[in-house]
Amino acid sequence: LRGFGYQGAGSRRDWTQGVAELAMGLGAEFKAKLIVPGPWQLGMTAFGECLPYEENRVTLNPDVLDKHGLPTLTIDCEFKENEKAMRRDMMNDAAEMLEAAGFVDVEIFDEESFPGLGIHEMGTARMGRDRKTSVLNQWNQVWDAPNVFVTDGACMTSAGCQNPSLTYMALTARAADYAVSEMKKMNL
Repeated sequence: LRGFGYQGAGSRRDWTQGVAELAMGLGAEFKAKLIVPGPWQLGMTAFGECLPYEENRVTLNPDVLDKHGLPTLTIDCEFKENEKAMRRDMMNDAAEMLEAAGFVDVEIFDEESFPGLGIHEMGTARMGRDRKTSVLNQWNQVWDAPNVFVTDGACMTSAGCQNPSLTYMALTARAADYAVSEMKKMNL
C-alpha cells in the first residue's frame, strides 16, 4: 500500500435548475434563482499510486503497423491486489473523514476503475545512469539521440499520488538549461 490523496469540490445541489434559462439571457429573475439558499453537496475523488509492476509496460507490436509502416504500441497494464486494497481504504477513509467533519447523507461509490482514467501516466522512457538499463540520462536526454530531450512523465517509473505537473515543469526547465549550455559549447 502506498499513499493516496483526495480532490473535491462543493456546490449547491440544485443550482442547475436555472441553467436551462441561460438561453433566455441573464435577467434578474434568473440571478435571483441562483442565489436562493439550497442544500449543498461535496464530491471527492481519490488518487492513489499504482506500484511499478514489471508486467505493466508498453511494447512495440511489429505485427500491426500504422499508416506510416511503423509498429504500433501494445499497452499491458492492470491494477493488482494492492491497488484494490488501496481503493477500499480510500473509500472508507473518505467516508470516515466526512462523517467526522459533520457531513450527513454520506454515500460512497465503488465504480470500477482501470488504468488510464488518471492522466499522469509515466514510465515509458526511464531515466538512469546506465544506457543499458535506461532510455534517458540525468538531463532527460535520450542516450542514443543526444539532440532529443524527453521532459514529461516518461522519465519517472513511478510517482506518488500527488499531481506531478510541477515536477514535469522543473524537469523541462532543467533540461532546457542544460541543452542551451551544451548548444553554446557546440556539443549539440
